[in-house]
Amino acid sequence: MSEQNNMKIIARIHNDFPTKFGIPHQSNRLSALKATIVFEPEYRVTEAFRGLEDYDYIWLIWQFSEAVRENWSPTVRPPRLGGNTRMGVFATRSPFRPNSLGLSSVRLEEIEYHSDLGTVLHISGADLMDGTPIYDIKPYLPYVDSHPEAKGGFTDHIEEHILKVEFPEELLQKIPESQREALIEVLANDPRPRYQKNPERVYGIAYGENDVHFKVREEILYVCDVIKLK
Repeated sequence: MSEQNNMKIIARIHNDFPTKFGIPHQSNRLSALKATIVFEPEYRVTEAFRGLEDYDYIWLIWQFSEAVRENWSPTVRPPRLGGNTRMGVFATRSPFRPNSLGLSSVRLEEIEYHSDLGTVLHISGADLMDGTPIYDIKPYLPYVDSHPEAKGGFTDHIEEHILKVEFPEELLQKIPESQREALIEVLANDPRPRYQKNPERVYGIAYGENDVHFKVREEILYVCDVIKLK
């Protein structure tokens, strides 16, 4: 039996994350994050979306386009374990996988029929970088896709924490009003790698058209500058 392994990009996501840094490690954690999905011309067929409006959530199958490698490793070091503990790649959601594929459930906010772009999906809660290629979209089915009683492996033992964000008003005014809620949610989620805890280090996160600089001390994130990206 012959095998065909060709996969086609059907769409790309568009949002305010021009780089990987700061993107949530899982989907649907930050509801204020908005994005759009624009389909490639070949897939802008109205009939392909018939019935999609009846679902609240959808699955995205996509590529970690910034993590594609020729070789793969059977173990990886999850950031949530501090970057020092190795786990089997198939026991993690690491981007460094044999096929560099990602799977995310996102909320379907609206379906827009655009005169030039065809059907455009408006979503929230995505953990993808701007321009990420999408290979497929499937509806989320609560009766089979939701298992709240299931074990979560090593993630069951990791305590979540939310930072308090101190964002000076004069700096906040440099951020478009439509982006402020989502940006503050991203910062509160602590975009730093788990193994970096230097209170004097200044981090920078690119969000929209701005580079936001901040420090973290004693569970408080201080925004210290907002610089326009070139």
